Parts: sequence; structure tokens; C-alpha cells
Amino acid sequence: MTMMEFFGCGMIAFGPPLAMFVFTVARDPLRIIVFVASAFFWLLALLLSAGWWKAVVPLRDVLAFGLIFSVIFQEAFRLLFYLLIKKAEEGLLKVWQVEADSSTMSLVTNKGLMAYVAGFGYGAISGAFSLVNVLAEMTGPGTVGIYGQSRDFFITSAFLTLCFVLLHTFWGIIYFDGFRKRRYYQPAAVLVSHLLVSCLTLLNQQDSPAYGASLIPAYLILVIMVIWSFFLVGGSLRNIKSCLSAQQRGYSL
Repeated sequence: MTMMEFFGCGMIAFGPPLAMFVFTVARDPLRIIVFVASAFFWLLALLLSAGWWKAVVPLRDVLAFGLIFSVIFQEAFRLLFYLLIKKAEEGLLKVWQVEADSSTMSLVTNKGLMAYVAGFGYGAISGAFSLVNVLAEMTGPGTVGIYGQSRDFFITSAFLTLCFVLLHTFWGIIYFDGFRKRRYYQPAAVLVSHLLVSCLTLLNQQDSPAYGASLIPAYLILVIMVIWSFFLVGGSLRNIKSCLSAQQRGYSL
């Protein structure tokens, strides 16, 4: 039973991100580099958060304190990574001019693609660190709920991890687009929504965890970010209609 729970929750949390990586990142070496570099910047934010938590001794036991500053550091390092990518674009263009590599050109010219890969790297490493210890506990011995605790802890953790991976992906698109077009309300919206979703998880620390109160709003915010990102990268209702009509023609064949 414990192994079934382990693989089930693991696939819920990392199944869709794994598919995204295989189909959108893994085939392009340059995308893999951006993906790994973005993950490294998230690790730097985590390191700074840990150092800050260690330094402020009186507030170590206040979970909200560490959470809020962790979110702030993550968004600050997302900005640093955006600035790094902006500086590197000239070098990437030179690489394309020398090698005539179409994949390099697509990553440089398609700003939405670059932001997607960067946000996805951020989200993937975030999800891995947030669930790896929980997955280790799922293997047993025993399982959660034996002594009256909520049995929904593992499944909720898996769905929240998936939500954060996807949120970071679309936050990256909105964040980069905002700075590139000087629409600074977009990075502000990312920071506020990141703080909101993260603070909602504090409800799960109560004696009677309100898992639904954190999970449902988090996915509602995810839907909003997906729609917002879709239109930022040039999507439209006409695109959706064209896609659906093309699928219908394919089925009719």
C-alpha cells in the first residue's frame, strides 16, 4: 500500500512536468542549459533564505516569517536571472549567426519560449525540493492517518507540488514579459500571487488542516495565470477555434 501511494503521488506531482520536459525542453541542448541555470538560481534563493532564517534567531519558530522572505528572495533571483538572460542574448545571437542553428534562433527571438523554459526550471526544482522528503516518508513503514491525523496529507502535498511547478512556469512568462515591456504591474502581480498561494499553505499547519481552503484557491490562481500567459505570448480566441476545428477535421478523416 505504501509503494502504491508513493508512485501515485509521485506521478501526480511530477508526471505532467516530466512530460513537459520531454516534449518541450529535452530535445534542445540550449533549452536544457537555460532550464538548469534557472534551477540553479532558485537554489541560490533557497540558500539565501536558509541563511536569513538561521541569522534571525528570535523568529526561527515562526513559519510565516521564513515563508514570506523565501518568496521575496525567489522573486528577486528570478529578476537576476532575467537580467542575466537579457545580457546573454547578444552572445546567443552570435552563436546562431556562426552555427545557423534554428533552435538557438527560436529561443532567442521567441521571448515567450525563453520565459517558459526559465519558469519551468524554477518550478521543477521547487517541486523536487518541496516533495522529496514527503515521498521518502510514503515508502513506510506505516502510513499517515493511523493515529487520527488527516489521511489527505500526501495527496494534497502532491497536488500542491504540481500546482507550484505549473505556477512557477507561468509566473516566469508573466514576470519576464512585464520587465521586457516595462509593464511593472505584471511582476508585482506575480509577487503578490506567489505570496498569496504560499501563505494559503499555512492553513495546512493547523490541528484540523483545511486542505481544500489552500488547494482550491491555488488552482483557481493557476487557471488565471494560464489564461494571462496564453494571451501574453500571442494567443487568442481565434487560435483556440482554429485548433479545435483542425482537430475536428482530423477526426473526421
